[in-house]
Formats: sequence, structure tokens, C-alpha cells
Amino acid sequence: MNKHSTVRKQFFRYVSQNILGMIGVSAYILADTFFIAQAQGADGIAALNLVLPVYSLIFALGAMLATGAATRFALERREGKHADGYLAEALAWAGILSVPFILLGIFSAEGIVRLLGGEPDIVTVGAPYTRIFLLFTPFFMCNYILRSFVLNDGDPSLAMTATMASSLFNIVMDWVLMFPLGMGMAGAALATAASPIVGMGINALHFRKKTNTLRFRWHKPTFKLLAHVSAVGVSGFIGEIAGGMTTMVLNFLILGLSGSIGVAAYGVVANVAIVATAIFSGISQGSQPLLSDAYSRGETGQVRQVLMMSILTALTLSVLMIVCFEVFAEPLVAVFNSEHDPVMADLACQGMRLYFLGYLFAGFNIAGTGYLSAVGAAKWAMITSILRGVAAIVLCALVMAALFGMTGVWLAFCAAEAITAGGMAGGEEKKADFKNSSAGVMAVAMKKTAIVIIPRKN
Repeated sequence: MNKHSTVRKQFFRYVSQNILGMIGVSAYILADTFFIAQAQGADGIAALNLVLPVYSLIFALGAMLATGAATRFALERREGKHADGYLAEALAWAGILSVPFILLGIFSAEGIVRLLGGEPDIVTVGAPYTRIFLLFTPFFMCNYILRSFVLNDGDPSLAMTATMASSLFNIVMDWVLMFPLGMGMAGAALATAASPIVGMGINALHFRKKTNTLRFRWHKPTFKLLAHVSAVGVSGFIGEIAGGMTTMVLNFLILGLSGSIGVAAYGVVANVAIVATAIFSGISQGSQPLLSDAYSRGETGQVRQVLMMSILTALTLSVLMIVCFEVFAEPLVAVFNSEHDPVMADLACQGMRLYFLGYLFAGFNIAGTGYLSAVGAAKWAMITSILRGVAAIVLCALVMAALFGMTGVWLAFCAAEAITAGGMAGGEEKKADFKNSSAGVMAVAMKKTAIVIIPRKN
């Protein structure tokens, strides 16, 4: 087996298992959406969608610590440096950063739902859910961190198993707590909150394996090391928070255009979109250990090969995804429309068909940003992430909603991702003066990928 074949085999092993794992992570919310739709109807979905930005913030902080610490661990260990303290440091900071969320859960759950636009009936439905998942914040963050380190220590199978098992636990307990036990939204929250504990327990089995090289060496948490980790992990933070930012901005716009029923429709679209984003995050995270390893060894050709496979895989899945949502929008929306509301059905179907066009560009952007983080190009990863996750989406949503109403709302995501993709490709092209630079590798990979997908005319 030649070198290129080995790399391809490793790539599809890591990426396929990470895609399944990330789908498992995203299924926490999707399972809640389904069961809440059956138990609470449109009000329940609206409440869930209003608090989704808070949930995204928790995962964003976890992603920042996990991606940053695990990447630093992989790169510095390859360089022969002592990197054993990163795991303990990341877990310690997860505990510290969880404290404000726990306090908000205890004292201000109702206020959070109200602040995010909830009307009195929505506040009543959403407050129990918000309170419970905030109290379990440390487990969400720590599970994300532990999974990333297990993955970077060469055990993607266990990481995938842990994630899928916790997801299955979530789905089963959703049904048990919400229906036989009649706990409603509180039951959904408890099922979701307990799921990362299951994942942590399974990932912890890695420490008993002979192949384990992770060491839990305690270090006092310092802001210096937090900044060192965050510089690489900030793209992961923004990547995760992007969905929450998008949801929050669009929620407020939709409340003004279509009211709570519009927010419920967007809740269906947004929660399905979480799964779509998870697929591309799986590609990015699955390729990260391979990219970091090849880059640290100076294997530019291998780095380029992995990046090209990442982009091609992302674009292929994007096209398949868009076709599926164009064809199956109605039956998919019907699954979450337990009250058979025709207004919600029409809004959600329109949203499904227009919103998901953006993944043709989003997949490319997520793969590209993941590459920049993996090779330690923190500056460019941060710029790209801020552009797509905050600046572009907010600007596009505000302008297009004012011009085109709900149609503009649905297309804002597509416009923002297209702008980011154009900026990333153009910027990398200009910076590619040196063949072996990170920018050069990315520019070459983008060119070759485009040639494969769109052959040049003779």
C-alpha cells in the first residue's frame, strides 16, 4: 500500500467516525425537538429555539477549550515538548467557566427566556428546560474536551462509540421522562443534561488501554495558558457560537415578521441545521489530527492531500444534502408539526429549501477553517470564523430581512457563507507567495478541488 492510499484510508476512517460522532452530539437537540413537538407543540419548539443561543455558547466555550488544548497537545508533543498538562488545564477551566451558567440557572432561568424574546406562555414552558441544562454546564464542556483528547490520542472509534451511546441514552430517556413519567420540558432537559455524563464515562475507558499516551498532570489554571490555548481554539469557539448568533438574530427578526409561529418554524429549520453543521464539523475534526501530524513533520504534500479530501468530501455531501431537503422538505417538517399548523408548515418548508442552499458554501468554509486551526494558523482561522459566524450573517440577515421579508431571512445564511467562501479563497490566493506556507497549501488545494468539481473547458 502506497503512502497516498494509507493517507486516504486514515482520512476516511477518522472522518467517517467523527461524522457519526458529531451527528450523535447534535442529536441531543434534535431528539428534544421531536419529543417536545409531540408533547408541547409549537410553543415548546419556540421556547427551545429561543434558548438555543445559550446552549450554543456553552458548546462554543467547550469547543474553544477542547480544540485549542487538543491541538496544542498534538503539535507540542510531536515537537518533543512536555504537553501532558493541557488536559487537566482544559478541564479545570471548563469548571471555572461553568460557574456563571450555573448561577444563571439557579436564579435567572425565567429572565433568560424573557430576555431572548419569550412571551409569558413561552417563558412558562421554556424556563424549566433552561434551568436544568444550565446546571449541567460542566458536563457538556468536559465531555467535549475529553472526546477531543481521546481523538487526538489515536482512538476515534472509542470517541465515536461514546458519542453515539450518549445520544442513544438521550433519545431513550427523552421518551421515558416526557411521556411515561409526564415530566414535559423538564424531562427533556434532564435527558439531555445527563447524556454527556454517559459519554465521559465511555471516553474515560481510553485511559485503561495500552495504547493510551494521555497523562492527567495537574497544573494550576492560569490566564496565560488559557490565552495560549484559546488562540488556537477561538475558531472552534466562533464556529460553535455562529449557530447561536444566527439563531438569536433571526429569532428577533422573525418575531417581528411572523410572531411565535415563525420562531417555531425556524426552530424546526435551525435544529435540523444543527445536524447538517455537525456533519461538516465531523469532517473538520476528523481531519485535524492528520493535518496537525503531517504539518508538524513538514509533509506539505500530505497536508495538501488531506485538505483536498476534506474540501471534496464537504462539497459532495453539501450537494447531496441540498437535494434531499429540496425533495423531502414536506415530510420532514410534518414530523415536527404535531398540531398540523398549515402556517408553520408553509414557513418551515420554504425555510428548509432556501436555508440549506447555504451549506454548499458552509461545508467549504468549515473544512477550510478547520485546516487553518490544525496547522496553528490561529490568526487566519479567527478572521474567517468571525466573518462567517458573526459579521457576515448579522449584516446579511438585517439587510435581506428588510428587503425581502421571510424570504430574505431564509437566504441570509446562504449569502453570508458565500461571502465568506469568496473572501477565504481570494485571500488565500493572494497570500500564497510561498509554496509551503499554510496559505499556499490552502490555495493550491482549493484550485485543484475546483478543477475536479468544475473541469476546465478545452
